[in-house]
Amino acid sequence: MISQEQLASVINDWWYYSVELAPGVVTKGADTPRTPMLPRMMMRNCDLAGMACLDIGSMEGLIPALMARKGASRVVATDAIPHCAKKMDVLKAAYGVQFDFHQIGLIYDLSTKLAPYGGFDFINLSGVLYHVFSPMHVLAGVRPLLKKNGLMVVSTNVIKRGDHTLTFNHQGSLQRELNTFWYHSVPMLDYLLRTFKLVPIDFLFCPHTEVNPNNFVPGLPSGYMSVVCRATDDVDGNEPDAWTAHMRRASWEYIGLCNNAMLDAQPVSQIRYTGAGAPEARGLSLMEHIDEPHRIVATVDDPQNSQTLRLGDLS
Repeated sequence: MISQEQLASVINDWWYYSVELAPGVVTKGADTPRTPMLPRMMMRNCDLAGMACLDIGSMEGLIPALMARKGASRVVATDAIPHCAKKMDVLKAAYGVQFDFHQIGLIYDLSTKLAPYGGFDFINLSGVLYHVFSPMHVLAGVRPLLKKNGLMVVSTNVIKRGDHTLTFNHQGSLQRELNTFWYHSVPMLDYLLRTFKLVPIDFLFCPHTEVNPNNFVPGLPSGYMSVVCRATDDVDGNEPDAWTAHMRRASWEYIGLCNNAMLDAQPVSQIRYTGAGAPEARGLSLMEHIDEPHRIVATVDDPQNSQTLRLGDLS
């Protein structure tokens, strides 16, 4: 429960998420009520009880609040700057949760910036890779923070086509938003995850449509994909990939940007995934399974699957 003074101090501010701060009093978020929040839906299948959790780019703290409510032993929220600090404090008070906040600046070299926290059983890296100059640099910095056998949710904008490319937001042709730079092709995202020893085990896909004109481009088969990955020591992709294995051992970029000593020293996580998951150790091919009806989420009716947080929500 928060005071009227606390409520009044933030209710008229700009909010990214729609958050119920008092019974029936909900902030006006940036998205439509029926827009799916795929990372939230995927995190619901991750058993966070007793687990150490990290959220990258937390805004007002919807995901960290749900991590805490799901029983996480430690939750670390992050953002480039503390631009949502006051709103985050009010949210924590309203929801009776506690979590740490760490200012990280540009989202690179996180294994150095967050080294004092050790390792995490679960990491949410959603809505990040298309906002940065170098997606590989980000993955290289985050991956060493994940415990062996840990789970990471990686969510980003993709283009449904069969090549291995990143498409640049030339002249704002993909989105007018000024911090959007890249869309991965689906196979490219799959390959990069495996490059950093992350096996895709489950995913959801929200096609971009005219419902949201901010990201809809007529004729372009783009969308937002959220992938649950399991950390592994041995990933060859769908076929043995000698080049990637050798690259990890000899590339100056990989050696210099991905802290293998930290990665190799991480303990084994016991985190469980309660969804259907992948039947094989090699995981799912994102491109092969993208058209499966149960993976496509165009809109949602249940607020618990959206960017709306209600006082009674537990996941």
